[in-house]
Amino acid sequence: MGLSEGFWHHEYWLPPGATWEDMKGTPYPQPQDLLLCIPGALLLIVVRYIFERTVALPVGRRLGVSDKLRPKVQPNATLEGFYVQLGRTPTEGDLISLAKQSDLPVKNVETWFRHRRAQDRPRLMKKFCEASWRFTFYLTSFFSALALLYDKPWFWDHTVCWLRFPQQPLPPALGWFYLLELSFYCSLVVTLPFDVKRKDFK
Repeated sequence: MGLSEGFWHHEYWLPPGATWEDMKGTPYPQPQDLLLCIPGALLLIVVRYIFERTVALPVGRRLGVSDKLRPKVQPNATLEGFYVQLGRTPTEGDLISLAKQSDLPVKNVETWFRHRRAQDRPRLMKKFCEASWRFTFYLTSFFSALALLYDKPWFWDHTVCWLRFPQQPLPPALGWFYLLELSFYCSLVVTLPFDVKRKDFK
């Protein structure tokens, strides 16, 4: 048994007694359908870029969202090297050592690191634009799902979900909805390095 054949063996995917032969004639998703989430994710990234700049940004300004002025940090190669390589929050001993190396008072070094950390904090408008995009997508997908599912019997009675399982055809509209959701989360994975880091980001 080859790797692909073993991976798709019916015992792993279907209930006992059912085989892939039983699924013939029943339209159901194919593994290659998942590849559609790649162009879908790229398209959503483009839509997000346009949305944030043409919708979220003007709305944020209208609501009074603005970025606070942050003090500029004086260039200092010694302090910058420590900040990038060793840490954003030096200990008291590190501050004394850095003050000697930079020929600056300890208080000035401490202030430099505080202002440098402030520079790296995400801008309020950037956070607003990101949150607006996610809110808009989630709100739209929620009501789209309701429109797709409200007339389905298994939406109101979960026991109907298992009737004739696994010979259950997937409605095309619902299949596209699943692909849209998968594309959205794939797009978030792509933009993760550039998005605002949440507190649970490691």
